Parts: sequence; C-alpha cells; structure tokens
Amino acid sequence: MSTNKPKLSFSQIFNMSFGFLGIQFGFALQNANVSRIFESLGAKESDIAGLWLAAPITGLLMQPIIGYMSDRTWHPTFGRRRPYFLFGAIFASIALILMPNSSTLWMAAGLLWVLDASINISMEPFRAFVGDKLPPEQRTMGFAMQSLFIGLGAVIASALPWLLIHVFKIDLTGDTGTVPYNVKLSFYIGAGAFLVAVLWTVFTSKEYPLTEEEAHEKLERVPKVIKYGPALYQRRGLILTGIGVISAVIFYTLMLSPDSPFHRELYVLSFIFCLLDWPILGLPFLCLKRDMIILSCK
Repeated sequence: MSTNKPKLSFSQIFNMSFGFLGIQFGFALQNANVSRIFESLGAKESDIAGLWLAAPITGLLMQPIIGYMSDRTWHPTFGRRRPYFLFGAIFASIALILMPNSSTLWMAAGLLWVLDASINISMEPFRAFVGDKLPPEQRTMGFAMQSLFIGLGAVIASALPWLLIHVFKIDLTGDTGTVPYNVKLSFYIGAGAFLVAVLWTVFTSKEYPLTEEEAHEKLERVPKVIKYGPALYQRRGLILTGIGVISAVIFYTLMLSPDSPFHRELYVLSFIFCLLDWPILGLPFLCLKRDMIILSCK
C-alpha cells in the first residue's frame, strides 16, 4: 500500500477500532459459556473437546480465505474491508441469539461453527484495516487501540453473566436442564453489542481505493505462491484424504471390542487428514485467480 496516507486524528483511529469491542464480545461469550450450553443440552464432559473442534478448524479455513478475498474486494460504498465487517457481524449476531435457545445439542454445535466462522469473517479484515488506513508511524497506535478494545470487550463479556446476577439482581429462576437465563440474556446483549460496535466502524470510517499500480502489484505477486503445478497439489490432497479414510477404518475396527483401550476421539485424527485435503486441492485455483472481486451494481 502507498505510504503517503494522511495522518488520522485520535477520534478517527478510535472509530476504526471500535468494532473490535463487539467482536471480542462474541469471542468472550463463546469461550466462557458455550461449554455450559452444551452441558445444559446433555453433553458429557468427554464430548466437550470434540464439539469445540469448530474453533481451530474454522480459523484454519476462514482466515486465509477471507484475507485473500478482502484484499481483492472493492465496493463503491463500503470499500474493501467493511463488507466483511458487516456481513460477519450480522451472521454472528444471529448465531449469538439462537445459540442459547438451541433445542438440541447438535443444533448448538452447528451454531458454534456458524458463530466462529462469522467472527473470523469480521475479525481478519479488521487487522488489515490498520495497514490500509494508517501511515507507518501511526500503525502502532492503531494496533494498540485495537488491543484496548479487545481487552475491554473480553473482560466485560466474560463477567456479564455474573454481573447480571450479583450487580443487576435479575431473577434467574428456570427449569433444570435448560440454559440459565443469565447466559441467555448475556448472549442477547452480546449480539446487540457486536452489531452496534461493528456498524459504528462501518459508518464512521472510510477506505482508500487501491490505485491501479497498487492493484497490479498485488495481483502480480499472487502466482508466485505456486511453486509447483496444480497436479502435484491435487495428488498430495488425495493422498491425505486416503490416509484419513484408511485411519478411520482402522480406528473403527480397533474400537469394535468392548474392552478396547481406544476412544472415539481418535476419529479426530482422521478428520484432520481429510480436512487438509480441501485447501491443498483448492490452493492452485485460489492462488492462480488474478481478478479483483468487484462488488458493484453496475
């Protein structure tokens, strides 16, 4: 990006970073309360770790893809990063409202995937937003402001269920085996905070379009990621898929015995091998695509 960007005022840096407060509300509520929701819906302690696979897997998939796409997006009104802020916040807020009202364990697990993916869609372009908007001498301040809102959002959201009981004295009586009302209310407040904070940044910050030279430089660098031909990456992906399928069959056979020392968590290894297949197979096509994504009604 060009280095001759104008310096921004404190209020402008505040506005462009404020959305991180909402994003961290979503992350903190997820990390502190989703296990409690799973247990309320009947999950055993031994199942919790497997259900939490959503977080690292969605991060592994979403972060590089969203980063790549947002670098090559331009909307005449919302710019490059803000479309991702907006859509991620909308879907994350919906997931936050629905999750504590889940009727089944698998509904809650599915919503965790949606929530984590949506948070990543909003969060990753936010990090690049500092580099896009600020000259080098102000980037430290920009990242520090983001860190301030990350810490503030994490503390408030994590303490919110406790605050509702002990500070606001809200009546939390409910049926046994259901998600506690203070957790539900915390998720509703978090959904509103997430959406409002991100909308604040979307509507108070502007973006600089890439110049023709900068766009050309970005696109020229992309094919250098591919060191070998697409066929080699596809073969590697298929090999990993085969390893995943074979290991799943072996684990299934080993666990047929009632006295087997092996546990079903071993299936996670098979799933990881199969998961690695998708980005490896898709990498050549993703990196060889040279066109900008133009979000325009024209």
